[in-house]
This record gives sequence, structure tokens and C-alpha cells, in this order.
Amino acid sequence: MRQILFAGAIGLFLTLIGTPLLIKLLARKGYGQFIRDDGPRTHGSKKGTPTMGGISFILATLIAYALAKVITGEDPTYSGLLVLFLMAGMGLVGFLDDYIKIVKQRSLGLRAKAKMAGQLIVGIAFAVLALQFSDKRGLTPASTKLSFITDFGWTIGPVLFVVWALFMILAMSNGVNLTDGLDGLATGASVMVFGAYTFIGLWQFQESCANAKTLTNPNACFEVRDPLDLAVVASALMGACFGFLWWNTSPAKIFMGDTGSLALGGALAGLAICSRTELLLALLGGLFVLITMSVVIQVGSFKMTGKRVFRMAPLQHHFELKGWSEVLVVVRFWIIQGMCVIVGLGLFYAGWAADK
Repeated sequence: MRQILFAGAIGLFLTLIGTPLLIKLLARKGYGQFIRDDGPRTHGSKKGTPTMGGISFILATLIAYALAKVITGEDPTYSGLLVLFLMAGMGLVGFLDDYIKIVKQRSLGLRAKAKMAGQLIVGIAFAVLALQFSDKRGLTPASTKLSFITDFGWTIGPVLFVVWALFMILAMSNGVNLTDGLDGLATGASVMVFGAYTFIGLWQFQESCANAKTLTNPNACFEVRDPLDLAVVASALMGACFGFLWWNTSPAKIFMGDTGSLALGGALAGLAICSRTELLLALLGGLFVLITMSVVIQVGSFKMTGKRVFRMAPLQHHFELKGWSEVLVVVRFWIIQGMCVIVGLGLFYAGWAADK
């Protein structure tokens, strides 16, 4: 428990004090945001706002995790390190994309094939490594079975697992990236999901099958390799994003950029895979799924019928064009995300209680 508290508090403190320093550095370098000409007109004032702010909470999360381990004298685990690797690796791909956009003055950043290749390399490395490093109970950080609240169904095998893990990583990374269109929207939504995974990791630790002898019902335990350390990582991410939100909320002083959105999406997918709650993530991160589906629907409808379902996609811009203020859209979308987290955690607890 102390690790969780230390990681969250340190992550919060580091981004609160570190983000304004990053803002000054990026502003001095002239690393400002490009604004799409076809976007809402109200976004014109955002042009030039420092971007690549994801650097702030990525570094804060890594430092918070390390310091929590040093302070408590606990050893890091393979599960925790793999999720951090996935976050940092995806963040690096996003950083290269942001850097090329800003410094090289190329609006599309990395070429599509290069960006995809970077994501695939990081994702495959994570998926392959997640099936290694078994503990004394034979558990690896990830499982080759599909999972909702716990593992279920048949084993899909290592090859299909890698494909499934890649799908999750790419889907969540792009989902967070699409959501990152309004001040604080993606950051605030991510805070809620990381908070949920902090609770899930702590609950899985308390009800771990490793403690089967002390549980009232061993049949309702969780077979997760390092649940407590996953809670530490989630807490560090939650604290770091909370601190970043102070500077990212409207009017934003800094944007996370692809550096931040790809990193957050990777971290969410990694937590879901290692905590054996893969399909539950679709509900816990319901806002990201909703916004991604709005783009899929818009593109599909236009290609098949030549008509658009929404005034603009992603979904948040549709409501802006309907006359909603940016703050109103963000707060209402946060409410939607909060309800998704509540329902997701309710199902998580109900599934555990039903097994009891």
C-alpha cells in the first residue's frame, strides 16, 4: 500500500513542478502546436501552444515508480517493468512523430509506414516478453487466454496472443490519440481509468491465489503474476496525469502531443493485458472506444454513401460545431467516462462476488 501512495504522490508532485519548466523550454525552442485548417474555428487561438507535453508525465511516471521502490525497499517486477517499457516505447514513437511535425515542418510527422513500424516493433517486443519470466507458480506477466475479469475460454497460443496484444495496443493508442483534441479531455479521462486499475491491482493482490490458504473462498481468487506492482504503476500514472492536467486543462498551457497520447494508450493496454482484464478495458476506457467508433462510422458512411453522419469527427468536434463550448464538451465527456469506469468496476466486483 505504501508503494501505491508514494508512487501517486511523487508522480503528482513531479508533473506539477516539472511541467511549467518543460513549457518554458518548449516555448523557447518554438515547439508549438499546428492547428488543422478544417477544424473548429475556435481552435485557432491554440496555434503555437507548446506540445510534446507527454514527456512530462512519462518521465514523472518512471521516476515515481523508481523512487517508490527505493523508499519502500521493494523490488521491481517484470509485469511493472514491461508496462513501463510499453509506455516509454510508444511514447518514443510519438515523440519522433511530434518532432518531425514541429522541427522539420512536415505537418504529417512520421510517414504512416514508419509510424506503424515503430508501434509494431514496440508492441511485438512487449507481447513476446510478456509471455516470458514465469514465477514460482508458473505465471507469466501475460496469459495466452482471453480475459474479461479473469482468464476464460481456450488458450489462443503465443502467435495469436501477439496479434491480439498488438490489436489492443494499437487500438488504445489511436483511441487516446483521437480523444486528445480538446484541452484536458484525454488527460482527465486517462486519470479515471488509471484510478480504476489502481483499485483493480490492489484488489487482485488481496484476493490473489498465492494467498489461497488465507482466503475464505480460494475458488474466487485471481491468477495474476504481479497485481500489486501493476497498482503501483497505475498509481504513478494517475498521479502524473493529475499533475499534468493542472497545466493541460482549458485554456491549456501545453498539449501532450502524440508523445503523450501513444504512451497513455500503450500503458492502458499493458495494464489490461498484465492484469488479465483485456475485454474489460473496452468498458473502463469507454470514452476512447466511443470516440474511435465515431471516426470509423464517419469514414465508413462517407465511403459507402458519400454522406457524413457527424458534422465532424472525432465526436467531440461534432458537438463543438453544434455550438457547445469546449469546456462543456470536456466536462460532459468526462461524465460519460466516469460512468464507464463505475460500470466497469461494478462488473469487476460483481464477477468476483459471483464466484464466491
